[in-house]
Amino acid sequence: MMAEDLRAAVAGQPKRLNSSSEVVERVEENGHQNKRLKRDADEEDGEDQNKRSPKRKIVLLMAYSGKGYHGMQRNVGSSQFKTIEDDLVSALVQSGCIPENHGEDMKKMSFQRCARTDKGVSAAGQIVSLKVRLIDDILEKINNHLPSHIRILGLKRVTGGFNSKNKCDARTYSYMLPTFAFAHKDHDVQEEVYRLDKETLERVNKLLACYKGTHNFHNFTSQKGPRDPSAKRYIMEMYCGEPFVRENIEFAVIKVKGQSFMMHQIRKMIGLVIAIVKGYAAESIIRRSWGEEKVDVPKAPGLGLVLERVHFEKYNRRFGNDGLHEPLEWTEEEEKIAVFKEQYIYPTIINTEREEKSMANWLNTLSIHDFNSSAVEMQADSKTSKNSSDLEDSDGSDGDSD
Repeated sequence: MMAEDLRAAVAGQPKRLNSSSEVVERVEENGHQNKRLKRDADEEDGEDQNKRSPKRKIVLLMAYSGKGYHGMQRNVGSSQFKTIEDDLVSALVQSGCIPENHGEDMKKMSFQRCARTDKGVSAAGQIVSLKVRLIDDILEKINNHLPSHIRILGLKRVTGGFNSKNKCDARTYSYMLPTFAFAHKDHDVQEEVYRLDKETLERVNKLLACYKGTHNFHNFTSQKGPRDPSAKRYIMEMYCGEPFVRENIEFAVIKVKGQSFMMHQIRKMIGLVIAIVKGYAAESIIRRSWGEEKVDVPKAPGLGLVLERVHFEKYNRRFGNDGLHEPLEWTEEEEKIAVFKEQYIYPTIINTEREEKSMANWLNTLSIHDFNSSAVEMQADSKTSKNSSDLEDSDGSDGDSD
C-alpha cells in the first residue's frame, strides 16, 4: 500500500526537464511549444560556455574607412545616424566576446575609445579598451561579423584600470590633399596637370613648423574663448611629405602629432596655411591668431583626415616590460595597416575628391574670408560658440571633423 502511494505521489510531480530536446518536445495546453523554456535553456547553456571564457581587459587596434558614418562614437538609442561603434559592438556581441546586455550599456564592458573621430574621418590606428571574454580565434571571429572596411588588426592585454583615452600621451593624424591646393590664386592651374615644386613645398613646411610648441588655439575651434586655459595645446611635429601621383592627380600627406586636438583644430591649421600659400593672407596671421584677437581662420574639408596612430609612452615605460604586459606598440601590425590604407582609405579619399571635388569647391570660398575680422564678427562667433559648446568632448579633444 505504501509503495502504491509513493508511485502515485511521484507520478503527480511535474516531470524534470533534463535536456533542451525535452524542452522542445514539451507542449503547453494550447498546443504551442513552450518557447520560453527553450530560450531559457539555451541561455543557460550559453552562460555555462561563457563562464569558461575568462573576462580580461584588452585593447583592440582598429582601422576603418569613415565614409558613410557619422563618426566613431556610438549614440545609444539613436538609429538615425550610423557610427563605427554601432558595427563594432554588434560584432562583439555576435562573436560571443560580450553579453548582449553589455552591448546596450557599454559602461558594463568598461568601453573607451582613444579618439572620437567625427563624421567621415577614417582611422588606421584607432585604439579602444574594453573587457571581453577571451574566446578562441577572437580576432577572426570579430572580423567575420564586421564589414570589410572595418578591421580589427591587433589585440593586447592591458592592466585592469587601463583607459585608452586617459592613458594616451599623444595622437598622430594625417591629412591627404591634392597639391593643387597650394597653387597661387593668381595662377590659372589645371588640377590634373599641376605639380608641386620644391620651393613651394619648403614654404609649406616652414609654415607648418610654426605650429610646433604650445600655443593658444582658440581661433582654431568654435568652442573656446581666448582666455580659456584648455585652448592651449602642445604640437610636437607637423610637416608635409613628398608628393605622389594617384589617378592622374598629385597628392601630398601632412602629418601632425600633438597631445590632443580640439574640434576642427587640425583642419583649421591646414586651412590657414593653404590661405597663406595661395596669397590670401600674410604669414604674420599665424602668430596673430594666437593672441586674444578674433581671427577668421578657414576650415579645410574633412575629406583626407585620418587618425594614424595613438601613443602610450608613459604606460609603456611603466608596464610595457613588467613581465605581465606588452608595450602598446604595433610594429608587427604595420604591414597590415599599410595594406588596409591602400585598399580602403586612400582609394576612398581619391575617388571622393575626383567625384565631389571637395577641395576644389572649398578653395573657391577662400576669397570671401576676411583675414582682418571685425568686432561684429567676434560677437557673432561668440554666440555660435555658446550654441555649440554642448557638442564638445569632455576634454575637447579629438573631435576633429564635421
